[in-house]
Amino acid sequence: MAFFITRLKVGDYDAWKPVFDADGPGARRSAITHRILRNVEDPGEVFILVEFQSVDEAKEGRQRLLDAGILDRFEDKSGPTIVEVAEEKIY
Repeated sequence: MAFFITRLKVGDYDAWKPVFDADGPGARRSAITHRILRNVEDPGEVFILVEFQSVDEAKEGRQRLLDAGILDRFEDKSGPTIVEVAEEKIY
C-alpha cells in the first residue's frame, strides 16, 4: 500500500467539497479509498489521504493532480507527498 497526503487551506469547505468530489484531474482514478480530515480548530484546513495499491499508482495519481494545476489556486498547502506505512498498531 502507498498513499499520497495533501494539506490544504480550502477556506469554505462546503464550496470546496463538490470540486474535490468531481476529481476532474482523475487523481483518485486508481485509488482504493480516501479520507478527508478536518482541523477541529480551523475547519477550512483539510488533510487528504488517498490510498493506492502501489507506490507507482500513488505517483501516477499525484502526477495527474499536479499536471492539472488544481492545487495552484491554494496559497497555503503542502504535498501531495507519497508515503508508506512505517508501522501500524491497532488499539
